[in-house]
Amino acid sequence: MTTPTLQSYIGGRWLGTQAAQALHSAINGKPVYSTHAEAIDFGEAVAHARHVGLPALMALDFQQRAERLKALAKYLNEHKETLYAISAHTGATRTDSWIDIEGGSGTLFAYASVGSNELPSGNLVHEGPAVLLGKTGRFQGTHILVPRGGIAVHINAFNFPVWGLLEKFAPAFLAGMPCIGKPATATSYLTEAAVRLIQQSGILPEGALQLVIGGTGDLLDRLDGRDVVTFTGSADTAAKLRVHPNLVRHSIPFNAEADSLNCAILGDDVTPDDEEFDLFVKEVAREMTVKAGQKCTAIRRAIVPRAQLDAVAAKLSARLKKMVIGDPSREDVRMGALASRAQFDDVSERVATLLQGAELIHGARDGFAPLGDGVAEGAFFAPTLLLSRHPMTHDAVHDVEAFGPVSTLMPYDGIDEAIALAAKGKGSLVASLVTKSPAIAARVIPAAAALHGRLLILDREAAAESTGHGSPLPLLKHGGPGRAGGGEELGGIRAVKHYLQRAAVQGSPTMLAAVTGEHIRGAKVNDTPIHPFRSHFEDLKIGDSLLTHRRTVGEADIVAFGGISGDYFYMHFDEIAARESPFGKRIAHGYFVLSAAAGLFVSPAPGPVLANYGLDTLRFIKPVGIGDTIRARLTAKRKIDRNKKDANGVGQGVVAWDVEVTNQNDEVVASYDILTLVAKRG
Repeated sequence: MTTPTLQSYIGGRWLGTQAAQALHSAINGKPVYSTHAEAIDFGEAVAHARHVGLPALMALDFQQRAERLKALAKYLNEHKETLYAISAHTGATRTDSWIDIEGGSGTLFAYASVGSNELPSGNLVHEGPAVLLGKTGRFQGTHILVPRGGIAVHINAFNFPVWGLLEKFAPAFLAGMPCIGKPATATSYLTEAAVRLIQQSGILPEGALQLVIGGTGDLLDRLDGRDVVTFTGSADTAAKLRVHPNLVRHSIPFNAEADSLNCAILGDDVTPDDEEFDLFVKEVAREMTVKAGQKCTAIRRAIVPRAQLDAVAAKLSARLKKMVIGDPSREDVRMGALASRAQFDDVSERVATLLQGAELIHGARDGFAPLGDGVAEGAFFAPTLLLSRHPMTHDAVHDVEAFGPVSTLMPYDGIDEAIALAAKGKGSLVASLVTKSPAIAARVIPAAAALHGRLLILDREAAAESTGHGSPLPLLKHGGPGRAGGGEELGGIRAVKHYLQRAAVQGSPTMLAAVTGEHIRGAKVNDTPIHPFRSHFEDLKIGDSLLTHRRTVGEADIVAFGGISGDYFYMHFDEIAARESPFGKRIAHGYFVLSAAAGLFVSPAPGPVLANYGLDTLRFIKPVGIGDTIRARLTAKRKIDRNKKDANGVGQGVVAWDVEVTNQNDEVVASYDILTLVAKRG
């Protein structure tokens, strides 16, 4: 029986009909797919990304690309069962596949939200505020972020064929970079299935995503300084790619997320009678068995107080003995296989190395018998728990990673030794601390943060909602220093900025406003004949402004506001104490100034401004005393078209207004941004 031949998606077409390397099921060893033998023209792939993908992406703005990500996430969720069926061949259980498949679409949803809520219309991000570079404010500087005008090459590991592609694609696409994805060959059939769904959806512009099945050939040689390369996989491979001559020659950004010897520390305040003790055991067991331990974030080193070593070993062994292993299609199976027989051989070799200085606590000898038909030819590996009794001198346990269901217990004496053991991993993606003591958390976390990209503090309070040690989240950084690659992925808006180019811009406020698409203090304004609040979203222009009439603040204002608010702070009501204060007099409430300014600039009749939903950057700069006279300038600062409509089908946009409140001496007393929803004409 012939197996289907995988195809690359290059230059807008599927490439490959001749079978090459057979890819085998991790469950029973039978061939399920083949890679294709046809060579890929990487010159064509790069040209297609540059000349078709890039213009198509730049025809959209941040908000529109965010919409596409949301639509794509919905589409993949609607067709997820197609991917689940194929994922079973990788040895993954339904839960394992959920992390990969729905974790991938969830990341698309997350970045759709990031784009919608945190990025402007257009393709330029103003990273302000502007700073004065001269005495009068006529020369200022600021920073902007713009699309790099290049392509992103994403090279991924075998363990998350869907999530691995999508968690890199989402922020790159949002930033306007067409992507070329190269999954690990062993599980590339699942990535290919996902890309087929993406291509069939018609949601992405042509050229936004290409797929490479097999090797990368001369792809990296064809890149230049506009481009970005990201990699997930072993530290050894990351080190080789980092010094690729063309990447070095053109200073091409390279982001690595490498496998690392992550750890979990059990605080010495925890005893077997505490909930936290069980939480630690469950977390280590889960990280050993989810995806059969094939996670770059899995716990490889379990660091425990020497006094609790035997209790942890016994309870963890008992938990592992209950783990049902076998064909994931069986409802009773909780752990599947490694991704391939080659991975089985690699893990076996590394466990043998670790055992030269460690003891076997639990392994294949303890009743390991995978369930299912044909599993003898599969890549099943027993959960393996080791013990290193002298971890401060056992270097291998901190250097050798068995990328499977393998973890090593190691005892410590005193929390400082636990911190030192964690550091011997030479840089990790994540570390967990299980403790019930805030003092221990305050001691360990700042010290561990220098060598770990993410830190989880787990106690009984957090446990109910904790996503766990091994779960990178779209809004938090994923990456780590040293051995972990020194890179950063995810982290919400941070990841998008990795794919943008930052530039400093200097000039007059008027010129900076024109470039950034935002009003800059000091720029020329347009004092419109009609109130800016009477303009619909499409008609409103950045710089449209209103300078209000004046209002003199009296003692009655302060007394009335105190009565309404309940704020009787001495600076507002105690004449003697106020006179002795740094201000030397009674002053108005800051929030009265805010309210009075609103009364000066609000247009009260119904109109296009639908709602005020917040304030940003509020500062009270100078005090306002009894007898001071204030006025406000309201200026349209920023417009964001989120392409949304209300229940009646009327479009809406977001407008940020710059507000300056000044006194009779033209000194700024309060400064802030107002955020409003503004209706379109309909």
